[in-house]
Amino acid sequence: MDKPSLLDDLQARLARVIQDTPAADLQRTLRAVLEQGLQRLDLVTREDLDTYVQWAATMRQRVTQLEARIETLERERSAAGAPGAQASQAPAGNPGEAPGTAPLP
Repeated sequence: MDKPSLLDDLQARLARVIQDTPAADLQRTLRAVLEQGLQRLDLVTREDLDTYVQWAATMRQRVTQLEARIETLERERSAAGAPGAQASQAPAGNPGEAPGTAPLP
């Protein structure tokens, strides 16, 4: 008999012995208790976790791109001269109002 067959045969015999003993009942009971306990926890599957990790990486990349775009626009605005300073002043009619917004009726 070769070694793999011997090991497979031994494993099968041990599995049969365990099935016929109280150890099998204990194993089934423990498995049921563990499964019930794990169901109460707020867990996610590995698949869901991988999806969220990929989504977060995509969002991080998008934020980086938008930050770079804002920097470029701010540089262009400051390089264009003083027009940016005039646009940031509040309208004379309502000092607390943001530029470009109409007053509420």
